[in-house]
Amino acid sequence: MNLFRILLIAMFTVVALYTGVTIAGHGPNLLPVFLGDIGKFAWPGQFDLDFMCMLALSAIWVAWRHQFSAAGLGLGVIAFFFGTPFLSVYLLVVSLRAKGGISEILLGKARAAAGD
Repeated sequence: MNLFRILLIAMFTVVALYTGVTIAGHGPNLLPVFLGDIGKFAWPGQFDLDFMCMLALSAIWVAWRHQFSAAGLGLGVIAFFFGTPFLSVYLLVVSLRAKGGISEILLGKARAAAGD
């Protein structure tokens, strides 16, 4: 579990630094570039579309883990728009709080306790 946590910290750090450098050099206008690449039907757009699908899966999982509560839906939206920076911190916090091991991390406390 410690290696997993180290990986999460490393992922957060690298993506946060890369994002900071990118914003400093190109500004915070991600969406026009992101959606523009998708609209061109070329490899950068294919990658962005694939990445957006992964973000959607991440968002749905986070919301599901919280049983689609208001908080879970809110966290899902954050997961979709903030990607690795959010998910790495979220999983680090969840892994530190979970007493039931990996099943509690993946399923959430209530589902892990119920054996779902």
